[in-house]
Amino acid sequence: MAAAKKKIPLPTLIFSGLIGGVIAGAIAQLTMPGGNANESLTWFNSNVATPIGDIFLALIFMVVVPLLFSALVNGVAEIGEAASVGRTGMRALFLTVVLSGIAVAIGLAGVNLVRPGDRLSEAERTTLISSIDKDAALKKADVKAETDEPPVLGIIPKNPLKEANRALSGGLLPFMFFAMVFGLALAKIEPERAAPLKNFVESLFLVSQKMIEFAMGFAPIGVFFLVFKAASTLGGTAIQSFATYVILVLGCLALHFFVTYPITLMLVAKRNPWQFLRQLREVILTAFSTSSSNATLPVALRVAEKEVGLPRRISNFVLTVGATANQNGTALFEGITILFLAQFAGVNLDLTQQMTVMGLAIVAGIGTAGVPGGAWPMIGVILAKFGIPVELIGLVLGIDRVLDMSRTVLNVVGDVTIAACVSGMEGEPVAIPEMVD
Repeated sequence: MAAAKKKIPLPTLIFSGLIGGVIAGAIAQLTMPGGNANESLTWFNSNVATPIGDIFLALIFMVVVPLLFSALVNGVAEIGEAASVGRTGMRALFLTVVLSGIAVAIGLAGVNLVRPGDRLSEAERTTLISSIDKDAALKKADVKAETDEPPVLGIIPKNPLKEANRALSGGLLPFMFFAMVFGLALAKIEPERAAPLKNFVESLFLVSQKMIEFAMGFAPIGVFFLVFKAASTLGGTAIQSFATYVILVLGCLALHFFVTYPITLMLVAKRNPWQFLRQLREVILTAFSTSSSNATLPVALRVAEKEVGLPRRISNFVLTVGATANQNGTALFEGITILFLAQFAGVNLDLTQQMTVMGLAIVAGIGTAGVPGGAWPMIGVILAKFGIPVELIGLVLGIDRVLDMSRTVLNVVGDVTIAACVSGMEGEPVAIPEMVD
């Protein structure tokens, strides 16, 4: 019996779609008379590339509301339970906020210093936006029609169902506020009475994750046509911008990993950071290879206790909550990506708006599924909130795998770092002798 053919990994297929789209688009621009103004190329982009790309994006965005609601309710309920366990939970929550704040500050500084999205000329940017933002007027009309009774202070919804209905056109923040309050209220209900609803929300979260997996199965085709359209319109200029963006993301992640975490470990946990990272080698490799905080959690729980020597009561609690609620790397990545695409599209965000983006990135980190591709629905709704063409995410999705692997490492190591710091703050002894290589 012949051996079954080995299945090509999805990340390889997505990356192949990216490269194929770049090559095909560049060839089309260079060989067709008139370049991107060629009538045949314009027809193909409008009637083939755009609809196929839009199908892929729609598959992602249709899961936004159930994913956002279930993930935020789960995450905030766990944080609410963290507060109820007293000192340990409050310390973990405080460190989560501090480290996430530092992460997004690094991202904000980096994207404004390097400005990777400012490499397009105005003519190129106008050509790009005119080709993908054909429904901008409709979006504005929808927002206007839905703001008869705006949320109180712009954030407290009078009708959360209405905000859910317009999550892609201005209702994101009020709906997130509702989900967070719902999660906090759920955490205050007696466990026996809350269990059925919690089980439902957890099941909704799992179904939403599976829907993301379905959408990502179409990603190689969607990415090919989205990138083809951009490459046939802009050529090499866009590729330079995205290469700079990738280097910036990896650099900011590395800065947080090799500077912020070690300093925190030395000052708070009183540990040798380099020995600490050596003890986490298995966790780091698992996170990098799976791109999933959820898949890495069992390994992290075992290593935290057996290799790092953390008390089980602290590591189990902090790591379990952190797998959903502490996403340092994801918050940093989402903030940089949104600001980069705003620059790329020529959408000027002032400092207040940029801080809002970073704040949303922190909250969205709580509501991001801990699976490959889980960040994109959140990025899409934040882009829509600020009038940035959501179609642009197709251009960075093809190169996301290595970024996803890297930010997952940051997320998981951040969880263990917080557990070590809480242990140190509570005076818990190291459970094993110091390891020697």
